[in-house]
Amino acid sequence: MRKLLTATFLFLVSFSSLQAQIYFEEEPQEEDSVSFMDRVYFGGNFSFNLGTDFTYIDVSPLAGYMITPDFSAGLGATYLYLSRKYIVLPSRNEFKVSSSVYGGRTFLRHNIFETYFAHLEFEALNVEFAPDPYSETTNREWVPGLFIGGGAFQPIFKKGGINITVLYNLLHDDLRSPYGSALVIRGGITF
Repeated sequence: MRKLLTATFLFLVSFSSLQAQIYFEEEPQEEDSVSFMDRVYFGGNFSFNLGTDFTYIDVSPLAGYMITPDFSAGLGATYLYLSRKYIVLPSRNEFKVSSSVYGGRTFLRHNIFETYFAHLEFEALNVEFAPDPYSETTNREWVPGLFIGGGAFQPIFKKGGINITVLYNLLHDDLRSPYGSALVIRGGITF
């Protein structure tokens, strides 16, 4: 696991010499002359999965800061509505747990080329789940997630646009994770 994290960090850092297009203003400026507020961006993600056995709706606002023209860091909050069906063994009785999931995340993003970026994120969510397949009891715990992946950004505004991000959760746990699989796809907007 340590080698994978080291490789991920080196991957993100190795692309720092590539120039990415960032929309601070129309005319290029020296990096030092860009104000603090011009380096800050806001946005968020929205994702969902609708089904009879597993449903979630995710709303996740975020705030980021452009440390350099091609590297940013930020924080975000996450709220999910989660409903999933469980089957109690050996009776095969079914029961559903519908609850709110909440938490936060921190991320690093490195712009590669003009519209592509690499993304690394740590997330901690408070999740209610059924830990025992032999009873209908539930637990509520903080569940960590470590996501690695990337995405594409399509500029629309002077400083913002829309993005799609494809992430893989290295800490995915089928029992406790609020996501249906380790692969998570998000759509978002930044301004």
